[in-house]
Amino acid sequence: MDAQKEKVAIERLKAFEPDDGYYLCYSGGKDSDVIRILADLAGVKHENVHNLTTVDAPETVQYIKSLPDVRIDYPKTTMWKLIEQKMMPPTRTMRYCCEVLKEHGGEGKVKMTGVRWDESAKRAESADVVKIIGKSKTTQKEADEIGAEYRVNKMGGVLLSTDNDEARRTVELCYRTRSTTVNPIVDWSDRDVWDFLHHYGCQSNPLYQCGFNRIGCVGCPMVSRKTRIDEFRRYPKYYQNYIRAFDRMLIARKNNELPTEWKTGKDVMLRWLELPPKEQIRFEGFEL
Repeated sequence: MDAQKEKVAIERLKAFEPDDGYYLCYSGGKDSDVIRILADLAGVKHENVHNLTTVDAPETVQYIKSLPDVRIDYPKTTMWKLIEQKMMPPTRTMRYCCEVLKEHGGEGKVKMTGVRWDESAKRAESADVVKIIGKSKTTQKEADEIGAEYRVNKMGGVLLSTDNDEARRTVELCYRTRSTTVNPIVDWSDRDVWDFLHHYGCQSNPLYQCGFNRIGCVGCPMVSRKTRIDEFRRYPKYYQNYIRAFDRMLIARKNNELPTEWKTGKDVMLRWLELPPKEQIRFEGFEL
C-alpha cells in the first residue's frame, strides 16, 4: 500500500471539510469503499449515501444493505417509468437517468466521490482534486480575486488541483450555490485502490469476485456492448423490464405524435445495444 498517497488523500479531506460535513456519494464500488474508509480515517464529518437507481445489480443492493454506515435514498420514480416519461432510451449523450436517479442528492453540500483519472481519458480531462460546476464565470472571477490556481474543462467546470488556502477559500465561497465535489483519490491507480482495500480488510462488492471490473447500472449505455450483453444474460429480468419500458415508450411517442422507426420494444432494445443487423438476428436467438 502507498502510505504517502493515503496521507495526501486524508489531508485533502481535512483541508476541504465543510462545517456541515461531506455528502459522500456511495455507489457500492471499490472506489466508494476507499473514500468511505478514508473519511473515517481522516475523522471528517460525513454521511454515506447511496442513491438507489432501480437498475443496480441485486448483488450491489445486498452488499450496500449489509453496510450499517450507508444510508439508501430511494428515488421518486424508476428507470422504467423514466424511459416512458422521456420517450427515448438513455444514451451516452442523453444520460437523463444519471441526473434524475443518481445525481440529485447532496444539494448545497460538498460532495465526496471516488472519481479517479485512471478510470478513463475523459475523467483525466474533466476532474481534479476539486470540481466546481455552475456559474463558471463567477467562480473564475472569485478564484482570480483570491489568487487560486485553477483550470477549466470543456464542460465549463472549474478544477482546483491543490489544497492550499486559496483553494479552500474558493470552495467556501462556492459550495452553497454551486455543485462542488472533492475527489481525494483522483490520482490513485487501480493497484493503489486494491492494495488499500486489502490492507484494511475490506472485502468489497462480491461482483468483483465474479469477474466484474466495474459496478454500475445494469445495461448502462456508457459501457461496452459486450459488457451490456453479458449483464443481460446474467440478469434476464432487467432485460425484459427494459423491453416492456420501451414498449410503453413507443405508445407514449405515438400519443404525442412523435415519429419513430421502431415498431416494438424489442426493436428498440436491439438498436439500443448498437448491434449491426447480422448480430441482431443472432442475438434474438439467445435465451436470456
